[in-house]
Amino acid sequence: MSEAPSLAAAASEGLCPRCGAKTLFSGPVSFAPSCRSCGLDFSTYNVGDGPAAFLILIVGAIVAVGAILFDLLIVPPWWAHLIWLPIGAGLTIGGLRFGKAALIYQEHKHRAGEGRLSK
Repeated sequence: MSEAPSLAAAASEGLCPRCGAKTLFSGPVSFAPSCRSCGLDFSTYNVGDGPAAFLILIVGAIVAVGAILFDLLIVPPWWAHLIWLPIGAGLTIGGLRFGKAALIYQEHKHRAGEGRLSK
């Protein structure tokens, strides 16, 4: 078993937080059920909608400001703004992969789980 990757490497490359194998994702933004290398069960982690909520604000701001500046500086025909569809989709998918991988890495590293009250 190899050494655990850094947060930056795990998030940017979709690496398993335990062994560092590139097995975290099975699709563009969906997690694999488990690591094919070390067997870590990814289904036990709860990333939730945290990355998506922040991403809506960040990507929305980038696309809106970019579109406004593009329109004011170049004054293109209306159809030229179709370029913002693939840009927005690319930023969203890339950002979701990065955010979800970073949160699963942190959850694994800190052994995060459900809150429990002690008696």
